[in-house]
Amino acid sequence: MTATDLPVDNGVNVEALLGAREALGDSPEIAKFTWRSVNSWVKGTHSQSTVETFYGLGGEQQHKKTFAFDADHPAVFAAEDNGITPVEFVLVALGSCLTAGIAAVAQQRQIQLNSVRATVEADFDLHGILGADPEVRNGFSDVRVHYDIDADASPEDVKAIVAQSQKRSAVYDILTNPTNVTVEVA
Repeated sequence: MTATDLPVDNGVNVEALLGAREALGDSPEIAKFTWRSVNSWVKGTHSQSTVETFYGLGGEQQHKKTFAFDADHPAVFAAEDNGITPVEFVLVALGSCLTAGIAAVAQQRQIQLNSVRATVEADFDLHGILGADPEVRNGFSDVRVHYDIDADASPEDVKAIVAQSQKRSAVYDILTNPTNVTVEVA
């Protein structure tokens, strides 16, 4: 038996994903999801977010456990460094979303992945967030994602997988297209 005779298993149930896509055609209302997190201030710039429930498939859903995430600023900002910065969470989200897509697309195209590693970097000028220069934006000025992918495929096929993942990534879309954000105070 050769390596090409082995079934491809990247750990993604493509049949379930395609089945869900078909089900949406019959019941488009079940495609409306509301994701949520609850964030609580701890001390200083330290806060903790929990993610437990979301709405989707026509009703409230619950993760199998509550996930908790600490955010803070590093000691170089006179903070206690109890977690990654909020902007680093954005980088984690982008890398995670793109990588999940790579696994799903590779599985669907019957391409075995051996390893996938993304390095996500973003440029950020503190003059903006500190109000030192009103001409400098508060957020990222540039974001770069570099992939090292070992797969049983040609370089062209790997590039096509990454391109399809980028096209379908929710986080990539959030970063590259304007999104309405409403902030309320109770």
